[in-house]
Amino acid sequence: MKKIEAIIRKSKFEEVRDALHEIEVNFLTYWDVTGVGNEQKGHVYRGVTYSTTDIPRRMLSIVVSDHFLDKTLEVLLKAAYTGEVGDGKVFVLPVEQAYRIRTQEKGTESLQ
Repeated sequence: MKKIEAIIRKSKFEEVRDALHEIEVNFLTYWDVTGVGNEQKGHVYRGVTYSTTDIPRRMLSIVVSDHFLDKTLEVLLKAAYTGEVGDGKVFVLPVEQAYRIRTQEKGTESLQ
């Protein structure tokens, strides 16, 4: 099993969530986060530069079976993409074990 942690633009969240639902990734956790980007120095609007050092983003946490990882990443990366600086980051981590509390199922069965 793998855990995918993705930091994406808040404006892309619904598109990402819907795309994941289409491939039957129906369980994910998300929360609003703030980060600092190294390439985003500021925006100029009507001649005034506004600081963008604190960048609001949405962080997603998704656990999938190993054989479903590539498909999930493909859909996530495509749906979150704008081509602009600040699209976000995706991290993949190993998961040793997962348990469903209600049924005591473990492993990939607990993810269904």
